Amino acid sequence: MVEGRGGLWRESKEWLRAFILAIVLFILIRTFLFAPFIVDGESMAPTLHSGERLIVTKAVYLWGEPKRGDIVVFHATQTRDYIKRVIGLPGDTVEVRDDRLYINGKEVAEPYLEEYRRKTHQAGLVLTEDFGPQQVPEGSYFVMGDNRRNSQDSRMIGAIPKEQIVGRADVVFWPLPSFRILKGGE
Repeated sequence: MVEGRGGLWRESKEWLRAFILAIVLFILIRTFLFAPFIVDGESMAPTLHSGERLIVTKAVYLWGEPKRGDIVVFHATQTRDYIKRVIGLPGDTVEVRDDRLYINGKEVAEPYLEEYRRKTHQAGLVLTEDFGPQQVPEGSYFVMGDNRRNSQDSRMIGAIPKEQIVGRADVVFWPLPSFRILKGGE
């Protein structure tokens, strides 16, 4: 009967150890690799919509740099994170003229905006007001929301230092019918 109690105690210790290990792994993964993010607002429409839940890959920029077209989450203030698309890289000159984006004087295609731009023009509106030219400082990124008429982005708040970038938005996982993998530049 004593061995029975010892076996129960040993099994309980193993369960406790497994539980603690699971919590530690969860904290490590959540802190360094992935984080959930809830889209708040329509600044990234039509690509992302308010209430959608995303998985943000945090570690991706530990060894690499954000690329043009990446959708990133960053610390906009001490209490608020924003989600926007990387438009300009360090050293780039960003300009918008006649509703078209120019990087270093060359027009840049934005296929993810074409249908939205067409609908906006049909309504007699301009998607993106003229802006710039503005040079992106070294170590920083110029970001804009896809819903250019309704986005608080680098046009207003300036370029974003790399240190403020939390990670890249890679997956929309909720609501389930909206599940999709996000690809930069689309």
